[in-house]
Amino acid sequence: MVSTFTLSITVLVYLMAVFYLSWYGYKRTREVEDFMVAGRKAHPFVVAISYGSTFISTSAIVGFGGVAGLFGMGLLWLTFLNIFVGIFIAFVLFGTRTRKMGKNLGAVTFPELMGKRFNSRFIQGFSGILIFLFMPLYAGIILIGAARFIEVSLNLDYNVALLIFTIIIAAYVITGGIIAVMYTEALQGTIMFVGMALLLVLTYIKLGGVTAAHQALTDLAPLAPASLTAGGFTGWTSFPTFGSPIWWTLVSTIILGVGIGVLAQPQLAVRFMTASSKKSLYKAVAIGGVFIFMMTGVAFIVGALSNLYFYRTQGVIAVVAAGGNIDKIIPMYISSAMPEFFVVLFMLTLLAAAMSTLSSQFHVMGTSIGHDFYREFIRKGKIGLTIPITRVGIMVTIFISVVLAYVLPISIIARATAIFFGLCAAAFLPMYIGALFWKRMTRAGAIASLLVGTVSSLFWLTFVHAKEATALGICKALFGMDTLLTGTWTVVDPILVALPISLVVAFGVSLLTTPMDETHLDECFRGIEE
Repeated sequence: MVSTFTLSITVLVYLMAVFYLSWYGYKRTREVEDFMVAGRKAHPFVVAISYGSTFISTSAIVGFGGVAGLFGMGLLWLTFLNIFVGIFIAFVLFGTRTRKMGKNLGAVTFPELMGKRFNSRFIQGFSGILIFLFMPLYAGIILIGAARFIEVSLNLDYNVALLIFTIIIAAYVITGGIIAVMYTEALQGTIMFVGMALLLVLTYIKLGGVTAAHQALTDLAPLAPASLTAGGFTGWTSFPTFGSPIWWTLVSTIILGVGIGVLAQPQLAVRFMTASSKKSLYKAVAIGGVFIFMMTGVAFIVGALSNLYFYRTQGVIAVVAAGGNIDKIIPMYISSAMPEFFVVLFMLTLLAAAMSTLSSQFHVMGTSIGHDFYREFIRKGKIGLTIPITRVGIMVTIFISVVLAYVLPISIIARATAIFFGLCAAAFLPMYIGALFWKRMTRAGAIASLLVGTVSSLFWLTFVHAKEATALGICKALFGMDTLLTGTWTVVDPILVALPISLVVAFGVSLLTTPMDETHLDECFRGIEE
């Protein structure tokens, strides 16, 4: 157990630094554009670390680290996609065009960029409502990740820790806007990097070195529970059997759901709009790539290796040691295997991860109501009470997120992340691709893909994908069965169905409808091809 004195001093120093940066952001926030996109002047390092720490949260470290404890190192394919798609493609292809088009159109949020590109207040308003309704699910599970670590390692009351933690985040997001968010994220990202690097080194030292640890983990495969083996599990250092239920869960839900869904995350896309130039985005690629590798790669490696530690110390694999709750695997491993100084450091790592992601999410959820829905959809572009409404929106979404953190079931972190990422991919990605890369994309095509992607994703979650459909019980109540389809379909993630449908609709409807005005398109794409 960590001493109260050590914990108090460490947290106090950390919070003093956070509040100083928050105050600095508040002092620099004078205009709406400052509050929304940091005046479009962010430094490459700040952009990269802010993007990375927004992307990587307790859901990646605790939730997906726990999934790796259950399924093994196959999750490292998600690290590859996170770097290749989430950093390289996102920054080089999407980021540069998003920054330039956002500047051309004066857009300060992701929904506004889409709305102005297609001359549609409906797109902006609907996108804002969609973010407002469903992002609290993602925020709620991040709160769970931080609170679970505090609960396990520091023996503090879950409810009290959750409340204090939420108030701290709310204070600087509501007052300082995106400048405060990004500067605090740069600090938090640095802490996360140091914490994860030390975790990797200490884990290999604890388990006898890289080669010995991996070989010993490989040799544990025969000890896997029969339920895992029956589902296609082959070991913690190998991939599941092709086409098995675990293979479908790992590939479609975890790897593809999150690996592709990252491209259409509103809270990440807005980071591109804060960059000062195309060159600054290019410079951010290397920083972001290394950061993401250290965050996800280390979490997945350590999560899998925790099985070896628990077997040697308790005679059981990780999921058994955690009482069946995979969200507790990483917290339990850290608190029992690591020295006291590292427990404190890792607590700050997780708090930083949670605070950085949540601050961005709360900011995006607030602007989706205050700017996208209230100002553009309700007030038809009149400023009115935009920032006050935005701040009220932040407070409302914080409240909803905290409620969800209390009521969501165990082992939910990774799954809820994949749900939100998949929904964003189906609803936003075809429209986003067309907006940036295809002038022939029409307003009708964008609206159709937005609606079809949203509906098809939610339909599959409610009536076909077994984990959600069974839990919700709507399909059972209406049709007398847990899912409308059976067999393999029930383990295929919605992103593999909804995203292709949305893509076909987006481009099909665009080809069948009248092209948009050339003058408007010239304004949107001005300077992008240079």
